[in-house]
Amino acid sequence: MEEEALGKIYDTRLMRRLGGFLRPYRQLVAVSVGLLVAGSLLGIAGPYLTKVAIDRYLKPAPASSPLDRYLSSDPSSGLNQVALLYLGVILLGFCVQYAQTYLMQYTGQRVMFDLRTKIFDQLQRLDVAFYDRTPVGRLVTRVTTDVDSLNELFAAGLVAVFGDLLSLAFIGAAMISLSPGLTLAGLGVAPLILGVTILFRRAARDANRRIRVAIARINSYLQEHVTGMTVVQLFNHENRSRERFDRINADHRDAYKDAILAHSLFYPAIEWLGALALVVLLLYGGHGVLSGALTIGVVVAFMQYALRIFRPIQDLGEKYNLLQSAMASAERIFKLLDTPVKVAAGERRFPPDGPASIEFQNVWFAYQGEDWVLKDVSFTVKPGETVAAVGHTGAGKTTILSLLLRFYDATRGRILVGGVDVKECDPVELRRRFGVVLQDPYLFSGTIRGNIRLGTETIPDQRVEEAAEEVNLADFIRTLPGGFDEPVRERGNSLSTGQKQLINFARALAHDPHFLILDEATSSVDTETELRVREALNRMVTGRTSVVVAHRLSTIQRADRILVMHKGRLRESGAHQELLGQHGIYWKLYQLQYKDQEKPR
Repeated sequence: MEEEALGKIYDTRLMRRLGGFLRPYRQLVAVSVGLLVAGSLLGIAGPYLTKVAIDRYLKPAPASSPLDRYLSSDPSSGLNQVALLYLGVILLGFCVQYAQTYLMQYTGQRVMFDLRTKIFDQLQRLDVAFYDRTPVGRLVTRVTTDVDSLNELFAAGLVAVFGDLLSLAFIGAAMISLSPGLTLAGLGVAPLILGVTILFRRAARDANRRIRVAIARINSYLQEHVTGMTVVQLFNHENRSRERFDRINADHRDAYKDAILAHSLFYPAIEWLGALALVVLLLYGGHGVLSGALTIGVVVAFMQYALRIFRPIQDLGEKYNLLQSAMASAERIFKLLDTPVKVAAGERRFPPDGPASIEFQNVWFAYQGEDWVLKDVSFTVKPGETVAAVGHTGAGKTTILSLLLRFYDATRGRILVGGVDVKECDPVELRRRFGVVLQDPYLFSGTIRGNIRLGTETIPDQRVEEAAEEVNLADFIRTLPGGFDEPVRERGNSLSTGQKQLINFARALAHDPHFLILDEATSSVDTETELRVREALNRMVTGRTSVVVAHRLSTIQRADRILVMHKGRLRESGAHQELLGQHGIYWKLYQLQYKDQEKPR
């Protein structure tokens, strides 16, 4: 599973690609880095001012400091000056830290906006075959959890690591300049700190990996079960579903508990080692003061520096896991962005608008390997002709439509629309000329008017209402409180299946397509609604090249030609009465499925 990949702590290739998203905001990043340097320098000023105050005024020492020429020789006035300087450093440090944090958080959010937009654009370009093999929950994880990991990297990761390293360097330089011997004494606990950090890194690394895996599983499980909640409740599967979810949720909880345990041990351990370092400094520094080798001010400043130097060490331990998690997330995101679009735009544009023919020339197709779904299928749909496809389940009827709309590309053979191979067409331009009504009606949250228009703002309200009239839907819409602006909930759950399908019919008609595709479009409506739709279908196919897949003879009897598919091959072709007269596969289908329900027309 992709979520189990740990990722490197630092991957130059990935960082270079991530840097591409920062490039538009490089000026903000430069300002933030400058503020970070200023903040790190201000961080070492406080202890130094404490040292100056003690050694110059409280316990005068012969050693001088660069500030002596600017400070008063009077102890009272001098202490006031040092105190004001200290206050100024604190206020300036607050302003610098505020500005730096705000800039990086702002930049991080802008980068995340760009990244999520790029991922969503890629998801819309990828072919249907990609979604056949990729769980939706995993894709949701890419856009949410993985992008959030990168947000932490940009907003509080890379620059913060740089800041922590700067702080360590500046504090170390200040300590060495004051007393190399005392610095070495304080570093005596460094091996212990390194050992604790390594142990923490290993424990946190494993816990973070398990957290990522659990989150991905929770997302996938929730998506699957919320979508199929009706089936879960119909078959009384609630208890088993809850038990399985409890196990997945427990894995997430236990992983988080282990991560919390690692953090709860790491930070107190670092604090304890910091206290141990203070004891060493107090002991060594105290003897140095008694021997006259050190001043009290230097020892006090060292103790303040020692307290401050452990904060960036703690932060670096935390950032290690953040960087590792971000690298793993970046690798998964770029793997998605690098997924090739197999159904790519061709070099030629689509022929001029208007009626055109559809031609299948020796088409073979398999979803996997050589498990052929279509075998050497050839037929022609003349301009303005209505052709229907029938056959048993799995015969390849819907696959014909999928190839025509370039959801997939034919494995062998050619598909021509208006004399142009669809592989040479831009899928967007190709599909723009088709009106499609699928077996499962799908509506988006919004309004009825918005679902009929479906983002094509050039369709006027009058045309939307005319399309509803033509499919006998307008009367129902006008009974709703909001009319055409009646809110539609997610997936159209506030409407019946038949009503949703009628809206889909109106949607196809409102776009005034040159080609019409109906895939079991009346299978989800009742007989009365079908009678209302039948007249609309006759109007919809008039003047359009149409391909209809249906089981109900009432839908396809008036087709100019009927194609009979059987085990991936085109076995029969002709008009309704002609095929009945042949007493072949179509006649058997009629006898088995339709004779008692419908009469030929």
